Amino acid sequence: MNFIISGKNIVVTDGLKTAIEDKLGKLERYFTPETEVTVTLSVEKDRQKIEVTIPVKGSLIRSEQVSNDMYVSIDLVEEVIERQLRKYKNKIVDRKQASESFQPAFLEKEYAEDEEIRIIRTKKFDVKPMYPEDACVEMELLGHNFFVFVNAETEQVNVVYKRKGNTYGLIEPEV
Repeated sequence: MNFIISGKNIVVTDGLKTAIEDKLGKLERYFTPETEVTVTLSVEKDRQKIEVTIPVKGSLIRSEQVSNDMYVSIDLVEEVIERQLRKYKNKIVDRKQASESFQPAFLEKEYAEDEEIRIIRTKKFDVKPMYPEDACVEMELLGHNFFVFVNAETEQVNVVYKRKGNTYGLIEPEV
């Protein structure tokens, strides 16, 4: 695995690099040697955050963990990614997709799914064209943390969502 490690408001020391490579190196048994792992460390006040992104064909495996100690965050993120991989593995085998990014031993081993994904409710609603800013206002009025709408400028379905720090995000499809 190839690690790309960067820091925001933090100097990435040799000790941190070693801890990341040792802890996330345990995931090597799942991935092929050329798999890239992007790691971003950041510090905001006394929040030590690590973000790990592993692109696999057609998808992303991603985790973000925050604690008051960067080494604790590193431990947490490895556990979460390993759990995601076991869950994701069953989907890969079922659909025969993205399997070239993974080790054959990982794909052959059976893992029990932690929890089954079940859709328990379906909502239907009229989607009207609006601008992203108006969609954010609508989302706030509804008290939701995301809102689906048709963008009046692009005429495509978009999603606005609430981010940490009272900011907003916009998801646009790439065609």
